[in-house]
Amino acid sequence: MKSRENLVRLKQFQVNEKRRQLLQLDMMIAEFERMAGELDFQINAEEKKAGITDINHFAYPTFAKAARLRRDNLINSQADLAQQRSVAESLLAEAEAELSKAEMLESRDGKMREIDSDSRSAMIG
Repeated sequence: MKSRENLVRLKQFQVNEKRRQLLQLDMMIAEFERMAGELDFQINAEEKKAGITDINHFAYPTFAKAARLRRDNLINSQADLAQQRSVAESLLAEAEAELSKAEMLESRDGKMREIDSDSRSAMIG
């Protein structure tokens, strides 16, 4: 049956799309982590240069304050992406289960077609 084959292809496409989205989220999380690490390095260098590590001190470097804010925003975004990733994982698991069902239906239909063609050829011959 052509419709079952199309269904299997559709489910395969959906699974591949979910995997791609999951990979994209992983790459974004890793990139945010890398950027936050670079900002940490810059913050430490700026604090060392100024000799002030207390963020409430009146002479605390403005660049370090801004870098801290950017780093904190990246960390928050990274946490949001981690939540999105967990949702994407569950959606991928659902899509894989649907694909598995579709493949089982398609293989069952294929066996039924073989049985039908064998019985027809036995009737003819």
